[in-house]
Amino acid sequence: MSELVTGDAVVLELRPARLPSRALAAAIDLAVVFCVFMLVSVVVGIASVTLDEAAVAAIGVALFLLVLIGGPIAVETLSHGRSLGKLACGLRVVRDDGGPIRFRHALVRGAMGAVEILMTFGVVASIASLVSARGRRLGDVFAGTLVIRERVTAKRSVAVPPPPPWLVGRFSQLDLSAVPDELWLAIRQYLTRMHQLDPGVGRSMAARLADEVVSRTGIAPPQGIPAAAFLAAVVHERQARDARRVFAGGRGASSAAPVPVAGAPESAGIAGAVGFAAPGGAVTPAAFGGTVAPGASAGGAGSGAEEQKGTGGSSAGFAPPG
Repeated sequence: MSELVTGDAVVLELRPARLPSRALAAAIDLAVVFCVFMLVSVVVGIASVTLDEAAVAAIGVALFLLVLIGGPIAVETLSHGRSLGKLACGLRVVRDDGGPIRFRHALVRGAMGAVEILMTFGVVASIASLVSARGRRLGDVFAGTLVIRERVTAKRSVAVPPPPPWLVGRFSQLDLSAVPDELWLAIRQYLTRMHQLDPGVGRSMAARLADEVVSRTGIAPPQGIPAAAFLAAVVHERQARDARRVFAGGRGASSAAPVPVAGAPESAGIAGAVGFAAPGGAVTPAAFGGTVAPGASAGGAGSGAEEQKGTGGSSAGFAPPG
């Protein structure tokens, strides 16, 4: 796995192509190019039977440059790094920052490829690809490009972890209509990857997302609820409402407790599987990196408005990362 950082400071996880797949793609490209070269040479040879030897030699050199070198450059430029061989092997040429290549990148790769692939029968390119940590040949080094794998094994999708049982249904009256889809996506991405983040960074990100949700809904959650647990409960509430709209039919939406959806905790074992359960089997706010405020119970009893009075912290009641 190769981590590339774009100009917007976004880390891209790319899989560089290695020598076997690159060699297969190059063999397919060379076979196609040589077939086209032989076909064009036969046609030009028939058309130039009346020319002298010097003219025939000049035409041969021009055909070599245009077909064997200019052809791959034109194909990579027009296809943004996907020649026929790379398309068959699931590869693509990209810039070092992960963006699509342009003509100058394809020109440098094609010019260097004539030396390290055609003139040395691929020996120099193979050695450079084996030595490079990311499998790059000399043309990639000089052009600032990288050949990556586009088709990789599909990973199993990670489900959003369910909230602890003491928060299920607690936000059933919350108005979520003003929360945009972009914020929902950011919350889902955080919840599915929060255990991979640094604890301090994770707490800060959770508090920022929770404050954003509070600003959109206009109602702060009860004091003492960790930001990550609040986000999980809000996402679960939205999933429950979506499930009711889909399966309720003509009966209409009910204001009762939300219907459990896929991934909701049916037992302490499920909660423990996603890391929300305490060692004793009970699910507590501490599992989300927070603590229960004085007077707040694990069962979720009490009014949120009464619990959030007289406390400090952010506008949403989330303590800053310690």
